[in-house]
Amino acid sequence: MADSTQAAVAAAGAGGQAEGRPAAKDGGKPRSVRVVLLALMIAMLLAMLDNMIVGTAMPTIVGELGGLEHLSWVVTAYTLATAASTPIWGKLGDMYGRKGAFMTSIVIFLIGSALSGMAQDMGQLIGFRAIQGLGAGGLMVGVMAIIGDLIPPRERGKYQGMMAGVMAFAMILGPLVGGSITDHWGWRWSFYINLPLGIVALLAVSAVLHLPRKRVQAKIDYLGAGLLALGISSIVLVTTWGGTEYAWGSARIMELIGIGVAALVGFVYWQTKAAAPVIPLHIFRSGNFTLMSIIGFITGFVMFGAVLFLPLYQQSVQGASATNSGLLLLPMLGAMLAVSMVAGRVTTNTGRYKVFPLAGSVLMIVGLFLLSQMDTGTTRLTSGLYMAVLGAGMGCLMQITMLVAQNSVEMRDMGVASSSTTLFRTLGSSFGVAIMGALFNHRVQDVMSERAGAIGAKLTEKSAQLDAASLAKLPAPAREAYQHAVSSGTHSAFLLGSVIAVVALIAAVFVKEVPLKGAGAPQPGAEKAPDAAPAPLAEPV
Repeated sequence: MADSTQAAVAAAGAGGQAEGRPAAKDGGKPRSVRVVLLALMIAMLLAMLDNMIVGTAMPTIVGELGGLEHLSWVVTAYTLATAASTPIWGKLGDMYGRKGAFMTSIVIFLIGSALSGMAQDMGQLIGFRAIQGLGAGGLMVGVMAIIGDLIPPRERGKYQGMMAGVMAFAMILGPLVGGSITDHWGWRWSFYINLPLGIVALLAVSAVLHLPRKRVQAKIDYLGAGLLALGISSIVLVTTWGGTEYAWGSARIMELIGIGVAALVGFVYWQTKAAAPVIPLHIFRSGNFTLMSIIGFITGFVMFGAVLFLPLYQQSVQGASATNSGLLLLPMLGAMLAVSMVAGRVTTNTGRYKVFPLAGSVLMIVGLFLLSQMDTGTTRLTSGLYMAVLGAGMGCLMQITMLVAQNSVEMRDMGVASSSTTLFRTLGSSFGVAIMGALFNHRVQDVMSERAGAIGAKLTEKSAQLDAASLAKLPAPAREAYQHAVSSGTHSAFLLGSVIAVVALIAAVFVKEVPLKGAGAPQPGAEKAPDAAPAPLAEPV
C-alpha cells in the first residue's frame, strides 16, 4: 500500500496546498489517524445517541417542567435545526476548512447540551434544544467529510463496520442508558452526559487532526442558505404535524407545503446564479451521486419506519418489555453490523461495490415483505429472522451510499457531497415516519372500530399507540382487538415500505461501477473516472 497517508498528514501539518488523503504506512494507519478516527466515532455517537437518551427522559422532564402541550417541540426543534443546518455545515467545511467547521459544530452542540440541562421551563428547553440541533447538523457531516479526506475510497470500506457499530450501539443502548441516567442521576444528566464525551472528541481532533486551512474570497451564500433552511423546515414540519397536530388537508399543512415548494424552487434557481452556491448543482451531473441520493432517501424512509414500528409490534402484540426496547431490534442491527463489515472488506479488497446496492435493495424488499406478514401468532424467533433479512439489506446500503457518493465528486465538493447525502437520508426518515405512521394510525383506528365498536374508536381517537400501562388496564376483549389492530397496522406500514423499496432497486440497477480512487489516485485535473462529477470551467469558491 502506498505511503500517502503519512505524507499527506505531514504535508497538511506543514501547510500543504491541497487536502491530503492519508493511506496506510507499513500496512497500518499511523497512530494519529487512529486517534482521529476514534474522536470522529465519539462525535458520531453524540449525534445519534442524543435523541434516544432524551426520548426516554421526556416523561420525567414534563413532570418537572410542565408544558405537556409543547412536548413535541422538544424533539421537533432539534430535528428542524439539525436538518436545516446540515448542508450549510458541509459548505462551510469546503470553503473554510473541515477541521474548524467540525470543531465549531462540536462546541455549539456542547453549549446547547449544557444550556438544555440548565433549562428552567419548557420554553427554554425548546430554544436550547434548537441550539443543540444546530451543532448536531455539523457532527455527522463533519465525520463523513473528514473520513473522506483522510482515507481514500478504496480503503474506506474497512471502516464501515466501525460506523455501523456506532449506529447499532446508539440504537440498542440509547433507551437503556437514558432510562438509567434519568433514574439514578436525574433528567438533566441526559444532556450533561454529552459534555465529557464531546470534550474528549474536541481535544483529540484539535491536537491530532492536521488539515490545511482554507480561506476563499467568495462570501457565504446567505440567500441560498436561507431559502434551503426555509424549504427543509417546512418539509419537516409537514411530515411532523401532518395527521397528528393538523389534518393532512388543513390550511396550516397546505400553507407549509406551499412555502416549502416555493422556497426549494427559489433555492434551485438561485444556486445557478450564486458565486459560491450552498449545494453546487454540478455534483448532480454525476449519475452515481444522484442515484446514491435516491437510495439514501429510501434507506432512511425504511429504516426509521422499522425502528418505530417493530418495538411497538413486539411490545403490544408479543408482550415484550418496553424497558428493553432497544434490545428488541438486536436481530436487525446485528445483521446490519455484520453485513456492513463484510461489504466494507469486500469493497476494499476488490474495489467492486455495485453488487451491494443491488443485493441490499433486494434484501430490503424481501425483509419488509416478510415483516408485513406478521400477525398476532407470529413468534419472536420468526420476527427476529425477518428483521435479520431487513438488517442485512440495510447493511449493504448504509455506508456504501456515502462511499460511492463521495467517490463521485471532486475533493473540493467532499463536504457538500457528504451533507447532501446525509440530508437526503434525514428527509427520507421524516417522510418514512410520517407516511408509514399515518397509514399505521388509520389502519389501527379502522380495526379497533370494527372489532371493539365505539369503545375501540374512543380508545385510539387521540393516539393509535397505547403505552404498556394503558394496554394492561384494558379488558381482555379490547386488548385482543388492539393487538389485532396493531398487527394490521404494521402489515400495512411494512407492505408500503416494501413497495417504496422497489425504487431503490431500480436506482441500483443503473449504478455504474466506477473504480474507487485509491491512495495513489490522480488529483483533480488529472484524468477522471467517466462518472465523476465534472468540474466547472472555473473554481466556484
